[in-house]
Amino acid sequence: MIVYGSSLSPYVRKVLAFAAEKSVEIEVSGTGAPNHKAEYLEASPFRKMPALRDGDYTLPDSSAIIHYIDALHPEPVLIPADPKLRGKTIWFEEFADTILVTCGAKIFFNLIVAPRFMGRPGDLEAAKQAEINDLPPILDYLEKVVPDEGGYLVGDGLTLADIAVAGPFANFRHTQTKVCPERYPRTVAYVDRILARPSFAPWIERETAMLAATAA
Repeated sequence: MIVYGSSLSPYVRKVLAFAAEKSVEIEVSGTGAPNHKAEYLEASPFRKMPALRDGDYTLPDSSAIIHYIDALHPEPVLIPADPKLRGKTIWFEEFADTILVTCGAKIFFNLIVAPRFMGRPGDLEAAKQAEINDLPPILDYLEKVVPDEGGYLVGDGLTLADIAVAGPFANFRHTQTKVCPERYPRTVAYVDRILARPSFAPWIERETAMLAATAA
């Protein structure tokens, strides 16, 4: 399987972590931006990351790719069969994809992507307002729902919910966005534990090294 994109994208990182938890080998290939590769455009007609190629089969969208991988490799179970647990898992992925990532993107794009990869200044005020106004309600919600030490968001084991929710916090680390451990102790401890898993940690280490090089 080939996944087109960069793990700096929370959506790509989510797919890579999910595949790693399934012990599925994934080759990561760049999109070729700004001159996108033809094979990437075939897999992602709207130029969104990630996109998948598995032989002659192509598929865009992180959630679609995850369900494809899950259908091919049902073990270990990361999307519960129980209706209530599955519903919660899907909710947390949707929350992460549409609320958490949207907030993080305002910060990451303006502090990292625009100045380092597009050669133009980011909107620092937009990033600041996202951190001040958008992020606290998200963290307030998570502080109420994340589990105690050692637990998971849904059921008794790791699920897609944990992968989807924890992953975007790597980008907050990259932008040095503060998540106060005194105000959000459960959230900080939970995210640190999930991101320390072997499915996440090597990707985040590579991202950190790459961003350090671009800052030089």
